[in-house]
Amino acid sequence: MTSAARLYGEGITALEAGRPHRLLVRNERGDLAPLALDDWHRPARPGDRSLLARCVGATLDAGCGPGRLAAALALAGRPVLAVDVVPAAVAAAGRRGAAALRRSVFGRVPGAGRWTSVLLADGNIGIGGDPVRLLRQVAGLLGAAGRVVVELVPPGAGRRYRFRLEHGRRYSEWVPWADLGADEIHRAAAAAGLVVDEEWDTDGRWFATLVRP
Repeated sequence: MTSAARLYGEGITALEAGRPHRLLVRNERGDLAPLALDDWHRPARPGDRSLLARCVGATLDAGCGPGRLAAALALAGRPVLAVDVVPAAVAAAGRRGAAALRRSVFGRVPGAGRWTSVLLADGNIGIGGDPVRLLRQVAGLLGAAGRVVVELVPPGAGRRYRFRLEHGRRYSEWVPWADLGADEIHRAAAAAGLVVDEEWDTDGRWFATLVRP
């Protein structure tokens, strides 16, 4: 068995080097699908512009991956810190021009209690497998007028599950995850002590911003 972080990191490194790398995700039913590494690695995805427009002030990109979004904010001259638990992701974000640290959003994060925006994009609302717990944690990172900018899945598509990564004959441990549907965001926000300030969808993607009541 190989850790999910290592397999994911190897995928990022391969893409940066221009090498094909087919990393698969298997769910508990046995279904296999490609991990969307190519989407996360490209300079921009459809819908990114509307997402980044809501990242006001100093922004924490939680689970930054290869750093596509953090780099776009940095290029626009906006203060941003990218954090991820995978060393290859942190290194890739840094090479793109974003300030990046190897940290868990559940650990000690610089600037806790002072961030204007915390970004949870590309499915990162699923970190830890419990969106309410994650939103409570993130709420503690915000300043008084802070906001959470979160990507969701379409209404009715929310679920909790476990997955593992596979590459060739190697596979990872099972990882708890969650997809939060756009129809569930009001309930999840309220359970985390937040309220929905804005909801929108564009280019086949769904988003919301959350603030304190």
